[in-house]
Amino acid sequence: MKNLVIIPTYNEKENIEAIITAVMELPIEYHVLVIDDGSPDGTAAIVKDLMANKFTHQLHLIERAGKLGLGTAYIAGFKWAIEHQYDYIFEMDADFSHNPQDLLKLYDACANQGADVAIGSRYGSGVNVVNWPMGRVLMSYFASKYVRFVLGVDIHDTTAGFKCYRREVLETIELDKIRFKGYAFQIEMKYTAYKCGFKIQEVPIIFVNRVLGTSKMSGGIFSEALLGVIKLKLNSWTRKYPQKGNK
Repeated sequence: MKNLVIIPTYNEKENIEAIITAVMELPIEYHVLVIDDGSPDGTAAIVKDLMANKFTHQLHLIERAGKLGLGTAYIAGFKWAIEHQYDYIFEMDADFSHNPQDLLKLYDACANQGADVAIGSRYGSGVNVVNWPMGRVLMSYFASKYVRFVLGVDIHDTTAGFKCYRREVLETIELDKIRFKGYAFQIEMKYTAYKCGFKIQEVPIIFVNRVLGTSKMSGGIFSEALLGVIKLKLNSWTRKYPQKGNK
């Protein structure tokens, strides 16, 4: 089975070599695709050096011209993964807020437990976040509750960005129709997979706030999510979703 971890980056020079190395040292083989949005700090140059001298076959890079949004980065990565026939495709942050060891749990859920989408969940059993300001914890937690209520999905961590997809999910859900870029992108991907009939499983993780580098979070992505879920719900009343097994 071929596994691909997609890591979008913008100014992650403090973390990128360490996170790639941590993934490569796991007992299951993973390839890594870094999607860099023109980082002025030289993140892409670090990746290129690793590609040339250390991880010549497992590490890949897509460079984009400027900050084009998290959602479009992942869509580009998903299309690349489908083209190269990866079986399991993962979303992961570069800043160690997602523990690379938990990739093994996400893989197990999809490869051995029957999940089509595995979510690294902060809220499945309480609130499992470390070193977040209380305001951010409350905003994220209640945003997930709000999304769950509006969309009617049985997912506790609706905004989670640490996930594994079986390739069939990404081949089925019409990636060109995914519209959102920030938190709303993460919600839209889960909701679309749910509406297409795929099994979604939450895997408990502990989310640790970044230590190095600067957060890319902004208030705008929360407002996009709050308004976006209403639009998703309204559109779902008329949209015909492709179904699992009919790609």
